[in-house]
Amino acid sequence: MHRRNRRENSLKRLSRIEGQVRGLQKMIDEDRYCVDILVQVKAVSAALKRVEGELLKDHVDHCIKDAIASDDIKDREIKVAELVDLLAKR
Repeated sequence: MHRRNRRENSLKRLSRIEGQVRGLQKMIDEDRYCVDILVQVKAVSAALKRVEGELLKDHVDHCIKDAIASDDIKDREIKVAELVDLLAKR
């Protein structure tokens, strides 16, 4: 998938997630059943994970590939260290 398409898809997903979060706020405000709210929280969390995955693919396909292909050893080291640090936070 092209970078632009991936980014556009991520933005669309984030817009939907924004709506889901507003729905969650309303559910809490209306004192809805806890399990119903938790189901929606899990859905939002899963949607965010999908966005995270797409952005990670984009980073590897572009930033990491470009750094590896370049002659700039320092840039390669920085990009790899950033990725390792990010993945270690999971």
